[in-house]
Amino acid sequence: MENLILLQRHDNHAATLWINRPDKRNALSVAMWAAIPACVAEAVADPEIKLLFVRGAGGVFAAGADISEMPEVYATAEAALLNDEKIQGSMKALEDCPKPVIALIEGPCVGGGCGIALACDLRIGVEGSRYGVTPAKLGLVYGAGDTRRLIQAVGLSKAKDILFTGRLLDSAEALSSGLIDRLVTAAELETVAADYAARISAASVYSIRAQKQILAMLRGGCDDAEASRALFGASFTGEDFKEGFAAFMEKRPAQFPVR
Repeated sequence: MENLILLQRHDNHAATLWINRPDKRNALSVAMWAAIPACVAEAVADPEIKLLFVRGAGGVFAAGADISEMPEVYATAEAALLNDEKIQGSMKALEDCPKPVIALIEGPCVGGGCGIALACDLRIGVEGSRYGVTPAKLGLVYGAGDTRRLIQAVGLSKAKDILFTGRLLDSAEALSSGLIDRLVTAAELETVAADYAARISAASVYSIRAQKQILAMLRGGCDDAEASRALFGASFTGEDFKEGFAAFMEKRPAQFPVR
């Protein structure tokens, strides 16, 4: 399984979680879903990694679930729910990652692949990529967590359009609806990714992690003023603020510590 889901470190404080099954259009098997949280945890544990990209090998993000496993995976409601635990564990690992997670999307991004992309903080799509959430075509149901993430990206009405029809969206509609955050050409993708890595690597780790905590509170419908004020207040006594303020006054780039 290490060859189908793998973590590649780069020299710019970034890493890529690869969905690496191009011969099957990166169709996600049960074992692949189970392997994703460990790769995310490895990236979180490495202080040299400040940013995680998620990407599919072979010019395809992920075409959905592994159809060949469906007779076994969906043989009973119990088996389906057990598989869903693995899927939701992967989504939660990506969504709750304290480091920024950016999906780089080429080609089809359908079903579970679209779910993975929606669990990331940001989604950068390549022109010609296609998107869809297709349980209605299989007589299945999209779960609450996945549906929430879809609604947060595109709004309630557009989510209904996508879920009720199961149709594929082209890259232009995905951008206009909010399903992806940025649309680039294939030639631009590596440069854009490198630019994000450079900017995030230069930023304060404390600021990003604290901001992600506050965003997670709001995402969950919890406006915890006390917790957010604590994070806000603590920033003024931290080493990152001391360095950031000194750099601002001295008109130089800040050199925030790696942690």
